[in-house]
Amino acid sequence: MRFFAVLLITLLIFTLSFPIIGHASPSVSANNAILIEKDTGRVLYEKQAHEKKLIASITKIMTALIAVESGKLNEMTSVSKRAVYTEGSSIYLEQGEKIKLEDLVYGLMLRSGNDAAVAISEHVGGSVEGFVHVMNDKAKWLGMTNTNFENPHGLDGEHHYSTAYDMALLMRYAISNEKFQKITETTTYKSDNRTYSWKNKNKLLTMFYEYCTGGKTGFTKAAGRTLVSSAEKDGMELIAVTLDAPDDWRDHMKLFDWGFENYNMESIASKGMVEYNLKDSDESVIGYIQSDILFPLTNTEKEHLDKKNFLRKDAIKTNEEIIGKSIIYLNTEPITEVPIFTLEKFKEPKEGLFSDLISIVKNVVGLS
Repeated sequence: MRFFAVLLITLLIFTLSFPIIGHASPSVSANNAILIEKDTGRVLYEKQAHEKKLIASITKIMTALIAVESGKLNEMTSVSKRAVYTEGSSIYLEQGEKIKLEDLVYGLMLRSGNDAAVAISEHVGGSVEGFVHVMNDKAKWLGMTNTNFENPHGLDGEHHYSTAYDMALLMRYAISNEKFQKITETTTYKSDNRTYSWKNKNKLLTMFYEYCTGGKTGFTKAAGRTLVSSAEKDGMELIAVTLDAPDDWRDHMKLFDWGFENYNMESIASKGMVEYNLKDSDESVIGYIQSDILFPLTNTEKEHLDKKNFLRKDAIKTNEEIIGKSIIYLNTEPITEVPIFTLEKFKEPKEGLFSDLISIVKNVVGLS
């Protein structure tokens, strides 16, 4: 009897020491955190993700994005006194210095230069105040409903705040831009205006995490450590945001490892022809799914998927481009909609009489 009691206690201790992988969410030091999958935007983990907080220099993701989208990266900027005397982190611009806007964006993202942020905003927006207006318009357009910017660099302000969720939305959009992605994944950069290179402050990218693809660091005494980062592994790209996180490097690695370990991009709809039975009828119709649809799922979730097809008989009769949709459900909750196209839209067009004649000639002279 004593033997079985000891055995039971031993098994209990072993189980607690090595919990079943995939069941427990990661524990993070951050006051606010979120982990999302980039392509779908699905939230995989969150902790007070909608609470408005100071965000420090991760603000510069928006500043860099607007600069990239301005189409002015090859223009030369003239550095103002206001830019040079901006407090905080700096790339040591000099008043009156002429420097390419692209170089300023690299200095902004890699070295977190507050002086670069002001110089960028004055060149792109005409003034800091004008640029901030553009920042807030862009935030609204992206659906960042709990965000307001007061400046382009992230120094603390009473009305300068965002949330972990909103910053994840911003990063998701930003890294879809190829130029922004190239900048944020750069480890070192040398401007023609400098005799030395700038090294990226994002240690996840340069030292700690092999799957990291970019991000932005931030810190003020009031905001604490803030961090936005992205990572890609096995065809899945994740975005993590932490606010007020004393151990942010470790937080992000935990979140990424947990996400990659528990989720995979699974096919929930396949490109190609599909036969659909019409409701209350013996007839069927051939529809077409335009592309493969992938969604991040755990192994358990894959067993709880359902799909319902909704076809429009009027659209089928009039040969409209979209004849219906498939709604994919996870545990009875809809997770995505897939349009069903008419097959006619994707049929190969007939090449015509001229092409037929060319083929006949080729056959005659032995070219085909």
